[in-house]
Amino acid sequence: MRYNDAVIANSTSPRKFNMIRLTWLPCVLILLVGPSLSAQPALAQAVMQPIKIWPATPPGQDATNGQERDTSKADSNQVAGKSVIRLGDVSEPTLTIYQPAMDTPHSGTAVMVCPGGGYSILAWDLEGTEVCEWLNSIGVTAALLKYRVPKPAGDGRPTEPLQDAQRAISMLRSRATELKLEPNRIGVLGFSAGGNLAARLSTQSASRAYEAGDAVDAVSCRPDFAMLIYPAYLFEKGTKAGLAADLPVDAQTPPMFLTMALDDPIDSENVLRMALALKQAKVPVGLHLYPSGGHGYGLRRTPNACTTWPDRAAEWLGGQGWLP
Repeated sequence: MRYNDAVIANSTSPRKFNMIRLTWLPCVLILLVGPSLSAQPALAQAVMQPIKIWPATPPGQDATNGQERDTSKADSNQVAGKSVIRLGDVSEPTLTIYQPAMDTPHSGTAVMVCPGGGYSILAWDLEGTEVCEWLNSIGVTAALLKYRVPKPAGDGRPTEPLQDAQRAISMLRSRATELKLEPNRIGVLGFSAGGNLAARLSTQSASRAYEAGDAVDAVSCRPDFAMLIYPAYLFEKGTKAGLAADLPVDAQTPPMFLTMALDDPIDSENVLRMALALKQAKVPVGLHLYPSGGHGYGLRRTPNACTTWPDRAAEWLGGQGWLP
């Protein structure tokens, strides 16, 4: 396991995470280049300023311990030879929109990305910004969710991240015309605890985890599809079958793509049980199991075959009709 997805890794850091004022502003352009500078031209990717999800104080608890920051240290574990931003003490949830380059074919599909981190931190670049860039490269608009962490003490599946995710999907769908999206082509992708969050969002969309307050909350929070990458907490330890009680899979659950390594310490039974539940509910599911690779690799390529999952995910998205 390359980062600890059960407890926050390192509490202090000499590096500070640069905050951005949470306003809805015109997009800015950044340059993204491919693996070889000489092989292809740079593409312009549009990244909008973070949108504040809640109009006022978010519902539920604020469990932060201080100012939002990167909690990694110089000796923190790396993934594929690179450092990881472990964003902690998030109290202001936001949604940041990444739009594909203008010369990239686009079908109006969007995916909300939920980084993992044990509900204690967010693996911000490994399972967030880098994933958004990949989605853009295959013609999908990405929306990076910064949900509240850390979790309150003793709460293994906190309500606040689910509140943030439900509100964020509704907000994304409510702005579909503005963002040139199709409102029925909006999915979710989550890693580890973020995969748990994506699963909860997909199975608990019939009712909200908070009291509706405005027109945004009148818009559906059900994702049209979901991708769970080495998800956590999908079943109760010690049980012989079935999913956790807070994951009521039925015929209304959206189609899912699942992937995990068999030697993942979080337990590959997470995806096996979810796949079986989806099959029994007659919900389309794609499942990819790999013999090794552990946990917490994001989409950074290593010799482990499990890191080729983005190729399989793109194939699944195309087969389901979500890609241009």
